Amino acid sequence: MIQQFVFVTNNSHKLEEVSCILGDKITLLSLNDINCHIDIPETAGTIEGNALLKARYIHENYQLNCFADDTGLEVEALNNEPGVHSARYAGEDKNAQANVLKVLQKLEGMENRKAQFRTVIALLLNGEEYLFEGIVCGEII
Repeated sequence: MIQQFVFVTNNSHKLEEVSCILGDKITLLSLNDINCHIDIPETAGTIEGNALLKARYIHENYQLNCFADDTGLEVEALNNEPGVHSARYAGEDKNAQANVLKVLQKLEGMENRKAQFRTVIALLLNGEEYLFEGIVCGEII
């Protein structure tokens, strides 16, 4: 029997990419597929916490196996900012260009430009919680 999971995201491109990766091994449902039309607040203080908040919301309200992710840019010279606040670093409107400009302004004159993208996936499977982390290292140019 093929397992079914809800991918807790409103990003249709991300949903499509993950669906292609999983192929026919897993049936992937979107939030629309389960009639969930709320933007689940990401109010945790950590990337792990935000991923868990989203996955727990779906599991508690829909009783479905699911997974959710959260990602943050961590810049070494900025004490790992913006981190969990990456999407709203320059303000609540989630303006990507403004976020980039703020990082570049804060890095002005600094030699250390090491950074990493860190993603955490929270999987809720049959009531059990699992966390997975992926990191891509690089530098801000």
